[in-house]
Amino acid sequence: MAQAGRVSPGAWGRRGAGADAAPVCAPWCWASALLWLAAAAAAAAAAATGPSRRQWPVPYKRFSFRPEPDPYCQAKYTFCPTGSPIPVMKDDDVIEVFRLQAPVWEFKYGDLLGHLKIMHDAIGFRSTLTEKNYTMEWYELFQLGNCTFPHLRPEMNAPFWCNQGAACFFEGIDDIHWKENGTLVLVATISGDIFNKMAKWVKQDNETGIYYETWTVQASSEKGAETWFESYDCSKFVLRTYKKLAELGADFKKIETNYTRIFLYSGEPTYLGNETSVFGPAGNKTLALAIKRFYYPFKPHLSTKEFLLSLLQIFDAVIIHRQFYLFYNFEYWFLPMKFPFIKITYEEIPLPNRNRTLSGL
Repeated sequence: MAQAGRVSPGAWGRRGAGADAAPVCAPWCWASALLWLAAAAAAAAAAATGPSRRQWPVPYKRFSFRPEPDPYCQAKYTFCPTGSPIPVMKDDDVIEVFRLQAPVWEFKYGDLLGHLKIMHDAIGFRSTLTEKNYTMEWYELFQLGNCTFPHLRPEMNAPFWCNQGAACFFEGIDDIHWKENGTLVLVATISGDIFNKMAKWVKQDNETGIYYETWTVQASSEKGAETWFESYDCSKFVLRTYKKLAELGADFKKIETNYTRIFLYSGEPTYLGNETSVFGPAGNKTLALAIKRFYYPFKPHLSTKEFLLSLLQIFDAVIIHRQFYLFYNFEYWFLPMKFPFIKITYEEIPLPNRNRTLSGL
């Protein structure tokens, strides 16, 4: 495993304070912006969508290795500063598995985002032989803003992305953090053998799934609507891990489990190209300019006046002109936005049944 704080196939650790960030808006300001857009969208009319012509949802691309981050990308709070390798358990050990959930950035803003049901998910483990506790989670290396919107650097023609996410494993469970404004509840009991098999899977999952995706994009808010793109975030990591544990033989308790999801609603997306085909020497200059103009209002470190102006520009692009440019699998897509445009939900996704699979994780 790599040392805590490094971006590598085996980066594990506990989050903590670090160096100053590369430009990124504070989470509360963009959370407010998302909620404001969601409320404003409720007054607009719906648009029609065309027939599907490709595979939906677009499969999340996995990679053969995790690249080293560009030095430009710096986290405000260091990723995995006190990490440790996943221990090898004795096969006959009994491991308790806990569902952990707390408001995003609870350590800084308390329950503020919890009131909005914007929650972070993790998994806890307790060995009954050693009586040691462990926490495992998956989150952004450079904070959410950097994973959701790019930097427009004057010296570069293309938008510059600081987007990676990775697994984080460390000894201990911060009971107060999870219980005070969130959840710490036993969901399963597994053997040490199952835990060790899960650990091998986690390593492979972490080495190949390298970037964070904030948005779930669907054709509408109706049940059964076509999904264009799936998110890839902390909750999806927890769900994938639960799924793997069930495949390995874990029996989960019958309790309600809810997760935060941020939806965009659009007609059928249009593929635009990758960085080279759009922003390269032979690229489409008109399209390149349109994409950069779209992302410009999301720039960080804004004054109050600039932030309010940016909200108006975002409203004009997304709600009035119904346009959104999505960066997914390191490729650009155009989303013809539809009512209700954007929505934050806190919905139930049941725990898996033994040896059965969950789709779309």
